[in-house]
Parts: sequence; C-alpha cells; structure tokens
Amino acid sequence: MAGGAREVLTLQLGHFAGFVGAHWWNQQDAALGRMAEGEESPGELCPDVLYRTGRTLHGQETYTPRLIVMDLKGSLNSLKEEGGLYKDRQLDTAIAWQGKLTTHREEAYPENPNLQDLLSAEGVLSTDGVWKAKPIQNGKENSVRVWSDFLRVHLHPRSICVIQKYNHDGETGRLEAFGQGESVLKEPRYLEELEDRLHFYVEECDYLQGFQILCDLHDGFSGVGAKTAELLQDEYSGRGVISWGLLPGPYNLGEPQKNIYRLLNTAFGLVHLTGYSSFVCPLSLGGNLGLRPKPPVNFPHLHYDATLPFHCGAILATALDTVTAPYRLRSSMVPMAHLAHLLSFSGKKVVTAEAIIPFPLVPGQSLPDTLVQLGGATPWTPLSACGDSAGSRCFAQSVVLRGVEKARHTSELNPGTPLPSALHACASGEEVLAQYLQHEHPRVLSSSHLLQTPCRVAPPYPHLFSSCSNKGMALDSPKCAAVQSIPVFGALRSSSSLHQTLGDLAEELNRLDLRRWASFMDAGVEQDDMEELLQDLRSLAQCYQEGDSLSN
Repeated sequence: MAGGAREVLTLQLGHFAGFVGAHWWNQQDAALGRMAEGEESPGELCPDVLYRTGRTLHGQETYTPRLIVMDLKGSLNSLKEEGGLYKDRQLDTAIAWQGKLTTHREEAYPENPNLQDLLSAEGVLSTDGVWKAKPIQNGKENSVRVWSDFLRVHLHPRSICVIQKYNHDGETGRLEAFGQGESVLKEPRYLEELEDRLHFYVEECDYLQGFQILCDLHDGFSGVGAKTAELLQDEYSGRGVISWGLLPGPYNLGEPQKNIYRLLNTAFGLVHLTGYSSFVCPLSLGGNLGLRPKPPVNFPHLHYDATLPFHCGAILATALDTVTAPYRLRSSMVPMAHLAHLLSFSGKKVVTAEAIIPFPLVPGQSLPDTLVQLGGATPWTPLSACGDSAGSRCFAQSVVLRGVEKARHTSELNPGTPLPSALHACASGEEVLAQYLQHEHPRVLSSSHLLQTPCRVAPPYPHLFSSCSNKGMALDSPKCAAVQSIPVFGALRSSSSLHQTLGDLAEELNRLDLRRWASFMDAGVEQDDMEELLQDLRSLAQCYQEGDSLSN
C-alpha cells in the first residue's frame, strides 16, 4: 500500500447497513473524483485505508472498496452479485456437453426506472467553469427501494455474499430473529464463504489495523453481526473491531410482533457485539431503543423524511464519515485500537454518537466567532437513540470538526481590538477546538481533530439542506443552493446517559411475557440466554454510573 497505509476492512451486514454503506462509499468516491479532476485537496484523509488496488483479467487497473457485503435474496435488484468490473468474457463460452440441456433461469430484476436519472445527477459545468450539482427530485428519492439503486461505486467480485435461504421481500422466509442470524454463520456454506472473503482481503494487507462492522440491529442480522465479530476476534486477535449497530427510522405501533422482535434483536445484538468488539456504537435517527416511540431527531439545517432509508442512511453515513476520520488520517493517525482504548475503558464498551450537520459556519466569520455563538448550548443532535446527553456526565470523547478552511481557524482582529473571548487569543485552530472542548467538558479525556477536508454530499446524496450555500455555509436566505460539500462537527462519547438507556432496556425486556413470543425463542434462543442477557445489560449499565471516570 502506498505510504504504508493502515488498512481497514469494512463489513456491511443487512439491508439498512447497505443504505448507510452505499452513501458512505458514494461520499468516498466523490472525494476521489474531486482529486482526480485536479481540485486542490488538503490530502488529510488516506483513501488507501478503505480501498484496494487490483487488476482485472484484461489488465485494467482497479481501485475498489476493501469490503464484504452480506444481504438477502432479492436485495440487489439489477446489481450483479459478482459486480461488473472483473467479468471474464471467456466464462461465456459454450458448454461442452452435447446431450439435452435444460436451463432454469430466474427472471432478471427490472432496473429502477429512476435509477439513471439518480446516477446521472452528477451536475454540470457552468459558463464560469464552476461545477454545480443538480439536486434529485423528492419523487425520485421516494422510489429508491434498495441500496443498490444508488450505489455508484464498482465492487470487487469477492465483496457481495447473498444469503439465499432468506428473502428480502415478502411475508415468508424472512431473517427476523437473532437466533436465525447466528445460525446462518453456523452453516458451513456461509461460514466458509465469509472466511474465504476475509482471508482474501486480509492476506493482501501490509498493515491491517482492523475491521469496521456496519450491522443492522433490528432484525436477524444482529445475530449475523454477533457471530461475525466473534469470528474476527478468534481469527484476528489484537486487531481493532469497531461495530456500528444500525437501526432504521420510526416504527409502526400497529405491528407488535415486529416491535418486540426489534427490541429483542437490538438487545441481543448490542450485548453480544460488546463481547467481541473494541467498542459498539448504535446509530439511529430514532428517539430511543425501547418500545415507547419518540419522535425522530431534529437537525436545524436539514429537512428529511425519517421513513425513508435513503434519507436516514445519508445522514448517518455523513456522521460516520466524520467520526471515523481519526483512523483514516495520513499523518497523526489514531489507530482503531487507540481510539477504543480512549473511549471504552473500565468496561464501557458502548459509546454514543452526536453530530452537527452541517456545522453552521457563517460567511465572514472565523471558527472562534462560530464557537462563541454556539456557547454552552451546542446544538448537538444525538445519533444513537439513547436520548439527549445534555446534563449527563461525559467520561471520554473523540471529536472531529471538518470542512473549516485554514483562513478561518483563528481570529483576524485588528491590533488593539478587545478580544471577544479566550478562543480569539488562540494561535491555531487546533488550540481553538481543544480549548473550546475543555471549557464545555472540563476534566474529560478528549481527543480532537480539526480538518479542512469537508464532507462530500453531491448527488445521489439527497437534497436535505436548507439555508446554506453550495459549500454548506449558513445563510440567512431560506433558499438553498445545490450543495456539494458541508462542514460537519461529529463526536463519539462515553456518557453517563447510557446508565439509564441500558438499564431501561433491561427493564423493558424483563417485563416481556416470553411465552407470547415463542417464535423468537424457537429461532435458537433459550430461556437461559434471556436470563444471561438481562444480567449482562444490567452489568453494562452499571459501568456508566456517575462518578466512574478516569479523572476520579
């Protein structure tokens, strides 16, 4: 790998994970595209961490994600499981058998009629040579049914693994329960397929730092994720394993079985992933993890539809692209294992994510100006369905602010002008950010990074922004330009709010009459497993009691 990049292998497990992942890879691709077109880039993030170089059978050089995807039968639509880059024309030769031949061919999935418009919405060059993105109409966003409809990145033939025994659509043959998911990777067919793909990608790495798992928590993929994390710990001990537990938007109260299954899958997935991961971070735009529905979270400068995975996946991918930046940096990189050590001490294996999307930079203002205006009421939006962390104690945090130009890092006040705040006296942007965090969270172990590189949000990213310029600057006008990139403030935190969140989850499970949900237990979960789950959740919750921190 160029420059000795510390490689990361990504695993996407489940269909909502596919939505988040497709947006994530589109954002990486957009950033690579800007570099290929000669646009000046700070070069702070190293794409080799996530991508691999290769060559097709015809000698064509490729640059594809280091990625393994697992999804269900019928989830890919027109996307071929083997991808399109490495197709060998020699495989289409005639069959030597001269006898009678019967061919059984499944009908090809029709392409989404809006797909071409979606993928061609790259933008246009205006007469002054400025690239301007064209937003996608909401009607077409509503038509996106599967993540492969809007994935713009070519995948390696070893990337996609389809679980044929379960269906993506329909009322039968669904992967609904944690126990079913665990059983998938107990079958030699799927276990060997996963192991083969892992060995293929890992063996070509020179400096593998670890794995990031994007895993659906609400359905049977929570069990697939748990078994995958267990396999990674067994076979690649000492490498970082960071798990992102994904939950789609609001749920329907009129579907009690689905809601109970969601609760059980989330709890089993969360607890088992903590046992085999460096840390686990739930990611959701929903209000909470339990059965009592709360409104989806609010962003002051975004308008989104919480019922659309296409919208929710885009927002969560933007947060993910920001909070994972520390282990993707070219210089002063924070390895996965070090990030985990910072956040998950004393058994605190669950962390929460928060973000400001976009960060409200105003034209003509410096970073100190903006942070002072935010004051103590920083408008963080919680992204882990664990409630608002305001008022709770933060034990440790990793914070990334990206998309702030160097000229804005410090104040440019005229000599003799009174300083509006201590931040205006700082000599560097890094000092500004560190001092701000120290003021907001005194005596908290903090890691902070300030990057000039923005987050790319070119189509097919949905048009969600209000009152901002094409570079995500906050404007007074209600009209919003076609946004190409945005500044983002993201944080991973170990917080005392998890004491109540995890405790409440255990109490809700304790009140369930499991005799009514025998089908969940029949899928491979025993009563003893349930008792152990409750005990583990309560023990995990105890780790986040007030007063338990490194600073004591």
